[in-house]
Amino acid sequence: MNNQDHEAVKKRFSKSDYEFLTHTRLFDVMPEEAKFRLAAAMKPVHVGKGERFISQGEEGDCLYVIQSGDCMVQLEKEGTIHHIAALGPGNIVGEMALLTGEKRNAHVCAGNDADLWKLETAEFDQISDKYPEIRNFLTQLVSERFARAVLTADRTIGKYVITEVIGRGGWSVVYKGEHTTLNMPVAIKMLKHHMAMDQDFLVKFRNEAQTIAKLNHENIVKVYDIEQLFRTVFIIMEHLEGLSVEGMFANTPLLPADKVVEILLQTCEGLGYAHDRGIVHGDVKPGNIFIQRNNKVKLLDFGVACATGSKSEKIMGTPKYFSPEQIRLRPIDRRSDVYSLGLTAFRMLTGREAFLQPDVASLCRMHLYENIPDPKTLVPDLPEELNRVILKAVRKDPLDRYQSVREMIHDIEPLAEKFGVSVSREPNRHTNMMGLFLFYRDEHRGIIRRLVQDFSQELRKVGADLRDADFKDV
Repeated sequence: MNNQDHEAVKKRFSKSDYEFLTHTRLFDVMPEEAKFRLAAAMKPVHVGKGERFISQGEEGDCLYVIQSGDCMVQLEKEGTIHHIAALGPGNIVGEMALLTGEKRNAHVCAGNDADLWKLETAEFDQISDKYPEIRNFLTQLVSERFARAVLTADRTIGKYVITEVIGRGGWSVVYKGEHTTLNMPVAIKMLKHHMAMDQDFLVKFRNEAQTIAKLNHENIVKVYDIEQLFRTVFIIMEHLEGLSVEGMFANTPLLPADKVVEILLQTCEGLGYAHDRGIVHGDVKPGNIFIQRNNKVKLLDFGVACATGSKSEKIMGTPKYFSPEQIRLRPIDRRSDVYSLGLTAFRMLTGREAFLQPDVASLCRMHLYENIPDPKTLVPDLPEELNRVILKAVRKDPLDRYQSVREMIHDIEPLAEKFGVSVSREPNRHTNMMGLFLFYRDEHRGIIRRLVQDFSQELRKVGADLRDADFKDV
């Protein structure tokens, strides 16, 4: 737009209208050139008291910015209207359907007379193609809507319903949810907008998540499903009750040696299973080791996992636990996880990080060129065998470390026996069996087979196995 176009846009608005629009959050994220284009695309709408301007279930073809008055968000469920929220001046409504192309998930009506500004899909697409800031912002808004509600309003993600927020991280938000038909609790991790908008990362993340979903080990959190909705990715996992090792530090800055041995052995079992299948975790740290209430360890967050020998163009993981080869962007393998696990063991036993520099650059230099403090100088009564395990795990050259977590387990097991720590590698599980007979006509055979396949997939998510056989002339 040239200056003449800018002036023409301004003449369409009163001074107060133009100032209102250009100071909303939607306009704040836009460069000056884009603000004029966005303003030119906005249309004024007046809505009378009680008038519904968004209907649940309809196709979403626009969003609204509320300038004056208030609007009521209502959810209709089983014929009953539930009040969800009240929105006022400056709020944006209807962006979810516009952004994702999904149907409206609630009704919106005017609580009293309201003045709105309307942005339709066609204009939105043209502007966001040229100015991605607007799409980034709206995706962020969707993320915030999910994240800030303690109890959400029927947020359906595929076959799952979000019920509450249970955690937030740098690149994800975690919700508690439930399978809609199995009544099974799950954890739902949503990739945040700024990561989801990185198409290279999104493709890599989705492909690797699909690989991790095939892992089935008692010391690795189970991934049930991967859903791509709302221009982001949701990973549906088993819901765990307990505390991460990082969370334990809030009450106990360092852990006793016998507890650390128990945690290390189980973590090594989970890592060894992944390594045997060509997968490197890439982000082993206290926050990703979870202790359930029955003391069973679960390894979490394979979000930056990669195939053995992978080489990345940027460092992924957590700076305090980077391996030297991660920093150098060299191909990584199981020994990178060994290094990070060694640093994690150091933190559990000493109550402090191995390297204390506050900035990432300094931390990287220390990982590359400086040895960690000898743990026994910090904890004099630390068993010598455990001290040697840590120091070998964190050697700078991968050739000098343990070459696998199996080697690490070999050196830890004598301590486990000494402490009376028992870790079962093959859980003794009692298997139950249920009989189920289906009676159907020949013309329904194809439909029945498809239904049985779907049912079998759902059963596998809870560890059950469906066996079927055909019987003729019943």
